[in-house]
Amino acid sequence: MSDTDLAAPARHGFGEGMLGAAVALVAITVAHAALPDSAPPSRSHPAAAAVVRIASPPPPAPPPVLIAFQAPMPDGEIGSPFGLRQLPWEDRARLHAGVDMVAPDPEPVLAAADGVVSRMGEDPGYGRFVQLTHAEGLTSLYGHLDRFAPGVAAGTAVKAGTAVGRLGSTGTSTGAHLHFEIHDRDGRPLNPVFFLGKSFARAGDLPLSEARRVPRGVRVAYVSRIPRNKQALMEARLEPELAQAAADGAVDAGQAPNAGPVQRHGRVHTRLRL
Repeated sequence: MSDTDLAAPARHGFGEGMLGAAVALVAITVAHAALPDSAPPSRSHPAAAAVVRIASPPPPAPPPVLIAFQAPMPDGEIGSPFGLRQLPWEDRARLHAGVDMVAPDPEPVLAAADGVVSRMGEDPGYGRFVQLTHAEGLTSLYGHLDRFAPGVAAGTAVKAGTAVGRLGSTGTSTGAHLHFEIHDRDGRPLNPVFFLGKSFARAGDLPLSEARRVPRGVRVAYVSRIPRNKQALMEARLEPELAQAAADGAVDAGQAPNAGPVQRHGRVHTRLRL
């Protein structure tokens, strides 16, 4: 048998093998096409990278406020504090039950806290005044007002910062200023510095015991003007001093001595001649 005769069956078998492989490849391709698409989606597809957003929790609610106080005169400053004080026409010291606030220019006097107008009118000492009642029975009083603000009447509810009047010098006043007081539910005076600019969430937070304390020491007040209803008292207090000055020939009878600035408690005060 020749090599040619041996190669013919081999070539025949190789052809059959190639045909079988082609048929198998087609069958695998068709089967794969019939399977569900399990390939991961392209990263460029919008649905490929779904972002799960978790909402941030809301900010905590501010703590409740029972009462908040602000300054009744934003541009004012305290010229005479809460405590024992003796005025030039007085024989002894007595409690100055509030603070006196002064300002460079006449300005509105504002409610120091939310409240209701419980009293208003004219008083020989306070002059024109407004009193407000607040939470927990606290009251605030605004004295020596030049006039009342429009719309302010007994029983009117007012918000903090609402004008209740205008700075003045009515009543027993030594000059234009606001006399401001705070009292507890039993009418006891409280030192306003413990309340102004502060807020309180609960009744137990109110500094009542601290604010009732009266500072030690007596502040001797030298004023720039003697109220008309106190001039007779002032003259009686000065009479011995005037008589001695007249006897010494320092001044004519009936004239007050020439008193200049006096340094008291770190502040300069002036006593005015009558």
